[in-house]
Amino acid sequence: MKNFDWTQLTKKMFIKASVQSLYDAWSKPCEIERWFLSDATFLNKNDTIVSKDKNIEEGYIYQWQWFLYDVTETGNVIKANGRDHIQFTFAGNCLVDIQLEPFEDGVIVTLSQKNIPTDDKSKLNVRLGCDKGWSFYLVNLKSVYEGGLDLRNKNPNLKNMLNT
Repeated sequence: MKNFDWTQLTKKMFIKASVQSLYDAWSKPCEIERWFLSDATFLNKNDTIVSKDKNIEEGYIYQWQWFLYDVTETGNVIKANGRDHIQFTFAGNCLVDIQLEPFEDGVIVTLSQKNIPTDDKSKLNVRLGCDKGWSFYLVNLKSVYEGGLDLRNKNPNLKNMLNT
């Protein structure tokens, strides 16, 4: 694994949907909860909770929770251009970029995560863990926006599943 890059990852998914609907999927709390999170709370620059149906903006802070995980992820929205690009901090000081590119009858969603630390714990939990997580959630994004089926496991009696 000498040539393996532990500091970044990139995932791409083609989705038959509009750029705007996929931008909203990443930028409206009510939409991000449809395919990714159990709760997405964003605070604006005045530390006021943003309405679930409003698009996020640069400078917002987020608090995210997932089904079946007793963890709250916090971070900052670095970029949100209102069209096709969002960047936020994640898993500490990592940067996640979401790029949306129209292609034929849909959109290529490119997710890149960089600045991943290279200590053994980060290699396992951040680099490999996020790779697995983002892979599943991009598939779920496609499923929800192309067909409406949410693939997430929400049953607390069924932990450690592929879709958990």
